[in-house]
Amino acid sequence: MSEGQNLLSFHGRVAVVVGAGAGLGATLARRFSSAGASVALVARSTASLDASGEAARAAGGEVLTVAADIASPPDAERMAMAVMDRFGRIDVLVNAAFPNTAKRAVVDMDAPELEEWRRAVEIGGFGTLLTCRYVAPHMVERGAGSIVNVTSMSSRIGLAGRSEYSAGKAQAHKIAQSLAAELGPHGVRVNCVAPGHIWSARLEGYYRSLAMQRGVEYEVVLAGYASEMALRRPVTEDEVANAVLFLASDLASGITGAVLDVNAGHLFTP
Repeated sequence: MSEGQNLLSFHGRVAVVVGAGAGLGATLARRFSSAGASVALVARSTASLDASGEAARAAGGEVLTVAADIASPPDAERMAMAVMDRFGRIDVLVNAAFPNTAKRAVVDMDAPELEEWRRAVEIGGFGTLLTCRYVAPHMVERGAGSIVNVTSMSSRIGLAGRSEYSAGKAQAHKIAQSLAAELGPHGVRVNCVAPGHIWSARLEGYYRSLAMQRGVEYEVVLAGYASEMALRRPVTEDEVANAVLFLASDLASGITGAVLDVNAGHLFTP
């Protein structure tokens, strides 16, 4: 094994992946397990953790699944204690939780939709803060650790109809930067990965729904979005996971308070 591979290894380490019930979070859990980590998968429902937990287990690592509402302080604290009780340490925390929400304009929201907006931002912002609040002290005690918040290209720009997503991800971004300053003296690094469009069945469904609304072929919509990206395609979940694992690893030992864009050149930031 090369020196670089050693630095990317998570053997003997424990990674907590929040939002691991499906999609990117499930991919992250599998990738950490494949890299040698013991992995705690956290999601709101036990049922959502069944398949992702099995996939992570099959990748080779020891696995714990924890059903918790991370926007609830008692649940967030219970989650951290469950991981400590099982593994005795936490080396990596990845915050990737955000609920699926419908696209709608703020001025058109009714009472239930406003409540859904509040809940989404609560999970993306306050929930991220709570997981850090209850996990970080265990890292501080050991004098080492890495936290990676999965934010979004949308945390830097406003999206029509997706104000809750932009707002929630922007909160996770700023929480990470504040914590980087607070926890750096204790040897704990905090960074963000900001994806753009991630190829998935959900993204394909979104493109297809736009095609129906516009009365055009699906391929026309796909090509239109791809033309806005320097690489002419969306990124994959594994490409986003590559960035998360890098920031969580010893290869990034000198990096904290940073945001790593993984958006196929959809947005360039200074």
